[in-house]
Amino acid sequence: MMVNEGLAMIADTRTNAGVDNISSYKKLHVTEVTGDRVISIATAGNLSVTQTALAMLADGVVMPGHDEPETLLTAPTLFRAAQLAGYCLNQVRQDLQPTVQADALKITASMLLGGQIGGGKMGLYLIYAQGNFIECGEDTPYLQIGELKYGKPILDRALRPDTPMAEAVKLGLISFDSTIRSNIAVGPPFDMIVIPRDQLHGEQRRIEADDPYFKDLGRRWSEALSQAHRNMPAPPWMEDSPVVTRPSISVVG
Repeated sequence: MMVNEGLAMIADTRTNAGVDNISSYKKLHVTEVTGDRVISIATAGNLSVTQTALAMLADGVVMPGHDEPETLLTAPTLFRAAQLAGYCLNQVRQDLQPTVQADALKITASMLLGGQIGGGKMGLYLIYAQGNFIECGEDTPYLQIGELKYGKPILDRALRPDTPMAEAVKLGLISFDSTIRSNIAVGPPFDMIVIPRDQLHGEQRRIEADDPYFKDLGRRWSEALSQAHRNMPAPPWMEDSPVVTRPSISVVG
Protein backbone atom coordinates (compact mmCIF):
# COMPACT_ATOMS: atom_id res chain seq x y z
CA MET A 1 0.00 0.00 0.00
CA MET A 2 1.54 3.31 -1.10
CA VAL A 3 -0.03 6.47 0.31
CA ASN A 4 1.15 10.06 0.61
CA GLU A 5 2.91 9.36 3.91
CA GLY A 6 4.87 6.38 2.60
CA LEU A 7 4.75 2.68 1.89
CA ALA A 8 3.57 -0.35 3.89
CA MET A 9 4.08 -3.94 2.77
CA ILE A 10 2.63 -7.01 4.51
CA ALA A 11 3.23 -10.68 3.67
CA ASP A 12 2.05 -13.90 5.23
CA THR A 13 4.42 -16.85 5.74
CA ARG A 14 2.30 -19.86 4.81
CA THR A 15 3.17 -22.20 1.97
CA ASN A 16 1.42 -25.47 1.28
CA ALA A 17 1.28 -28.41 -1.06
CA GLY A 18 -2.06 -29.65 0.20
CA VAL A 19 -4.01 -29.45 3.44
CA ASP A 20 -1.72 -31.99 5.11
CA ASN A 21 1.56 -30.31 4.14
CA ILE A 22 1.68 -26.76 5.47
CA SER A 23 4.92 -24.90 6.21
CA SER A 24 6.02 -21.36 6.98
CA TYR A 25 8.64 -19.43 5.04
CA LYS A 26 9.54 -15.77 5.10
CA LYS A 27 8.13 -13.99 2.04
CA LEU A 28 9.15 -10.42 2.83
CA HIS A 29 12.81 -9.62 2.19
CA VAL A 30 14.39 -6.24 2.96
CA THR A 31 17.60 -4.68 1.66
CA GLU A 32 18.47 -1.51 3.56
CA VAL A 33 21.35 0.92 3.88
CA THR A 34 20.02 3.57 6.22
CA GLY A 35 20.16 6.98 4.61
CA ASP A 36 20.87 5.54 1.17
CA ARG A 37 18.15 3.03 0.26
CA VAL A 38 15.51 0.70 1.53
CA ILE A 39 14.05 -1.92 -0.83
CA SER A 40 11.50 -4.53 0.18
CA ILE A 41 10.48 -7.54 -1.90
CA ALA A 42 7.40 -9.67 -1.19
CA THR A 43 7.04 -12.97 -3.04
CA ALA A 44 4.19 -15.28 -4.00
CA GLY A 45 3.90 -18.51 -5.92
CA ASN A 46 6.40 -21.34 -6.32
CA LEU A 47 8.84 -21.11 -3.43
CA SER A 48 11.80 -22.64 -5.26
CA VAL A 49 11.44 -20.15 -8.10
CA THR A 50 11.25 -17.07 -5.88
CA GLN A 51 14.05 -18.20 -3.56
CA THR A 52 16.35 -18.99 -6.48
CA ALA A 53 15.59 -15.63 -8.09
CA LEU A 54 16.34 -13.80 -4.83
CA ALA A 55 19.62 -15.71 -4.46
CA MET A 56 20.63 -14.73 -8.01
CA LEU A 57 19.76 -11.13 -7.26
CA ALA A 58 21.86 -11.15 -4.08
CA ASP A 59 24.87 -12.67 -5.86
CA GLY A 60 24.67 -10.15 -8.69
CA VAL A 61 23.27 -10.36 -12.20
CA VAL A 62 24.92 -9.23 -15.42
CA MET A 63 22.18 -7.67 -17.50
CA PRO A 64 22.22 -7.93 -21.32
CA GLY A 65 24.50 -5.29 -22.80
CA HIS A 66 26.44 -4.79 -19.56
CA ASP A 67 29.69 -6.22 -18.24
CA GLU A 68 29.44 -5.71 -14.47
CA PRO A 69 27.11 -7.58 -12.12
CA GLU A 70 24.40 -5.53 -10.43
CA THR A 71 22.52 -6.04 -7.17
CA LEU A 72 19.89 -4.18 -5.19
CA LEU A 73 22.76 -2.45 -3.39
CA THR A 74 24.16 -1.01 -6.62
CA ALA A 75 20.95 -0.21 -8.51
CA PRO A 76 20.87 3.56 -9.17
CA THR A 77 17.07 3.76 -9.21
CA LEU A 78 14.13 1.75 -7.95
CA PHE A 79 13.08 1.21 -11.56
CA ARG A 80 16.44 -0.45 -12.20
CA ALA A 81 15.97 -2.59 -9.11
CA ALA A 82 12.64 -3.79 -10.53
CA GLN A 83 14.35 -4.59 -13.84
CA LEU A 84 16.97 -6.68 -12.04
CA ALA A 85 14.38 -8.60 -10.02
CA GLY A 86 12.27 -9.19 -13.12
CA TYR A 87 15.26 -10.45 -15.08
CA CYS A 88 16.15 -12.94 -12.34
CA LEU A 89 12.58 -14.17 -12.01
CA ASN A 90 12.26 -14.73 -15.75
CA GLN A 91 15.69 -16.36 -15.99
CA VAL A 92 14.82 -18.93 -13.32
CA ARG A 93 11.52 -19.66 -15.04
CA GLN A 94 13.28 -20.23 -18.37
CA ASP A 95 15.93 -22.45 -16.78
CA LEU A 96 13.22 -24.64 -15.25
CA GLN A 97 10.98 -24.71 -18.31
CA PRO A 98 12.32 -27.97 -19.85
CA THR A 99 11.90 -29.85 -16.57
CA VAL A 100 8.49 -28.33 -15.95
CA GLN A 101 7.25 -29.33 -19.39
CA ALA A 102 8.63 -32.85 -19.04
CA ASP A 103 6.85 -33.31 -15.73
CA ALA A 104 3.69 -31.51 -16.90
CA LEU A 105 3.93 -29.05 -14.02
CA LYS A 106 2.74 -25.48 -13.78
CA ILE A 107 4.87 -23.00 -11.88
CA THR A 108 3.79 -19.47 -11.13
CA ALA A 109 5.66 -16.80 -9.25
CA SER A 110 5.45 -13.07 -8.79
CA MET A 111 6.97 -10.31 -6.68
CA LEU A 112 6.17 -6.94 -5.21
CA LEU A 113 9.15 -4.60 -5.03
CA GLY A 114 8.83 -1.31 -3.20
CA GLY A 115 10.90 1.28 -1.42
CA GLN A 116 13.06 4.27 -2.17
CA ILE A 117 16.63 5.03 -3.20
CA GLY A 118 18.29 8.31 -2.23
CA GLY A 119 17.68 10.98 -4.84
CA GLY A 120 14.73 9.12 -6.33
CA LYS A 121 11.02 8.87 -5.71
CA MET A 122 9.28 6.19 -3.69
CA GLY A 123 7.75 3.42 -5.78
CA LEU A 124 5.97 0.09 -5.76
CA TYR A 125 6.09 -2.45 -8.61
CA LEU A 126 4.32 -5.72 -9.33
CA ILE A 127 6.72 -8.05 -11.17
CA TYR A 128 5.35 -10.94 -13.20
CA ALA A 129 7.04 -14.29 -13.85
CA GLN A 130 7.90 -13.17 -17.38
CA GLY A 131 10.00 -10.31 -15.98
CA ASN A 132 7.72 -7.44 -16.97
CA PHE A 133 6.13 -5.24 -14.33
CA ILE A 134 3.61 -2.50 -13.60
CA GLU A 135 3.90 0.45 -11.22
CA CYS A 136 1.47 1.39 -8.48
CA GLY A 137 -0.38 4.66 -9.12
CA GLU A 138 -2.73 7.05 -7.35
CA ASP A 139 -5.88 5.63 -8.93
CA THR A 140 -5.29 2.34 -7.12
CA PRO A 141 -2.77 2.97 -4.32
CA TYR A 142 -2.01 -0.69 -3.67
CA LEU A 143 -0.81 -3.84 -5.41
CA GLN A 144 -1.44 -7.47 -4.47
CA ILE A 145 0.00 -10.86 -5.33
CA GLY A 146 -1.00 -14.32 -4.20
CA GLU A 147 -4.55 -14.75 -2.88
CA LEU A 148 -6.47 -11.63 -3.95
CA LYS A 149 -10.20 -12.01 -3.90
CA TYR A 150 -11.08 -12.09 -0.20
CA GLY A 151 -9.16 -9.03 0.98
CA LYS A 152 -9.31 -6.88 -2.15
CA PRO A 153 -12.81 -5.39 -1.62
CA ILE A 154 -11.74 -3.84 1.68
CA LEU A 155 -8.83 -2.00 0.08
CA ASP A 156 -10.93 -0.99 -2.93
CA ARG A 157 -13.56 0.62 -0.72
CA ALA A 158 -11.40 2.34 1.87
CA LEU A 159 -7.79 2.94 0.78
CA ARG A 160 -6.97 6.29 -0.82
CA PRO A 161 -3.67 8.12 -1.49
CA ASP A 162 -4.42 10.54 1.37
CA THR A 163 -5.18 7.73 3.84
CA PRO A 164 -2.94 8.16 6.92
CA MET A 165 -0.29 5.47 7.23
CA ALA A 166 -1.68 4.09 10.50
CA GLU A 167 -5.10 3.76 8.84
CA ALA A 168 -3.54 2.06 5.80
CA VAL A 169 -1.82 -0.53 8.01
CA LYS A 170 -5.12 -1.16 9.82
CA LEU A 171 -6.87 -1.71 6.49
CA GLY A 172 -4.10 -4.05 5.36
CA LEU A 173 -4.44 -6.17 8.47
CA ILE A 174 -8.24 -6.27 8.16
CA SER A 175 -7.73 -7.41 4.58
CA PHE A 176 -5.52 -10.26 5.80
CA ASP A 177 -7.97 -11.16 8.56
CA SER A 178 -10.74 -11.50 5.98
CA THR A 179 -8.50 -13.63 3.77
CA ILE A 180 -7.36 -16.12 6.41
CA ARG A 181 -10.98 -16.73 7.44
CA SER A 182 -11.78 -17.92 3.92
CA ASN A 183 -8.56 -19.51 2.66
CA ILE A 184 -6.41 -22.00 4.53
CA ALA A 185 -3.49 -21.27 2.17
CA VAL A 186 -2.95 -17.89 3.86
CA GLY A 187 -1.97 -17.63 7.50
CA PRO A 188 0.14 -15.95 10.18
CA PRO A 189 2.65 -14.96 11.24
CA PHE A 190 2.74 -11.86 9.05
CA ASP A 191 5.83 -9.82 8.25
CA MET A 192 5.37 -6.09 7.77
CA ILE A 193 7.53 -3.11 6.91
CA VAL A 194 6.52 0.55 7.03
CA ILE A 195 8.70 2.99 5.08
CA PRO A 196 8.00 6.71 5.64
CA ARG A 197 8.47 8.73 2.48
CA ASP A 198 11.93 10.29 2.01
CA GLN A 199 13.36 8.86 5.25
CA LEU A 200 15.22 5.93 3.62
CA HIS A 201 14.58 3.67 6.57
CA GLY A 202 11.96 1.02 7.26
CA GLU A 203 10.38 -0.18 10.48
CA GLN A 204 9.87 -3.96 10.46
CA ARG A 205 7.51 -5.99 12.60
CA ARG A 206 6.34 -9.62 12.81
CA ILE A 207 2.71 -10.16 13.76
CA GLU A 208 2.03 -13.54 15.32
CA ALA A 209 -1.33 -15.31 15.36
CA ASP A 210 -1.83 -14.38 19.03
CA ASP A 211 -0.85 -10.72 18.58
CA PRO A 212 -3.27 -8.80 20.87
CA TYR A 213 -3.90 -5.98 18.40
CA PHE A 214 -4.50 -8.31 15.43
CA LYS A 215 -6.86 -10.53 17.44
CA ASP A 216 -8.79 -7.52 18.74
CA LEU A 217 -8.95 -6.01 15.24
CA GLY A 218 -10.43 -9.21 13.82
CA ARG A 219 -12.99 -9.42 16.60
CA ARG A 220 -14.05 -5.79 16.20
CA TRP A 221 -14.27 -6.16 12.41
CA SER A 222 -16.53 -9.21 12.73
CA GLU A 223 -18.75 -7.39 15.21
CA ALA A 224 -18.89 -4.30 12.99
CA LEU A 225 -19.91 -6.38 9.96
CA SER A 226 -22.62 -8.14 11.96
CA GLN A 227 -23.97 -4.84 13.25
CA ALA A 228 -23.82 -3.27 9.79
CA HIS A 229 -25.88 -5.94 8.07
CA ARG A 230 -28.43 -5.90 10.91
CA ASN A 231 -28.82 -2.13 10.41
CA MET A 232 -29.48 -2.53 6.68
CA PRO A 233 -33.14 -2.48 5.62
CA ALA A 234 -34.73 -5.73 4.56
CA PRO A 235 -35.54 -6.22 0.85
CA PRO A 236 -38.72 -4.16 0.29
CA TRP A 237 -40.35 -6.91 -1.74
CA MET A 238 -40.06 -9.25 1.22
CA GLU A 239 -41.18 -6.97 4.07
CA ASP A 240 -44.92 -7.22 3.26
CA SER A 241 -44.89 -10.73 1.88
CA PRO A 242 -47.50 -12.95 3.52
CA VAL A 243 -46.23 -15.79 5.60
CA VAL A 244 -46.75 -19.04 3.76
CA THR A 245 -47.60 -21.97 5.96
CA ARG A 246 -47.44 -25.53 4.83
CA PRO A 247 -50.42 -27.78 5.61
CA SER A 248 -49.71 -30.41 8.18
CA ILE A 249 -49.83 -34.01 7.12
CA SER A 250 -50.81 -36.76 9.49
CA VAL A 251 -49.69 -40.26 8.86
CA VAL A 252 -51.56 -43.04 10.58
CA GLY A 253 -49.76 -46.35 10.68
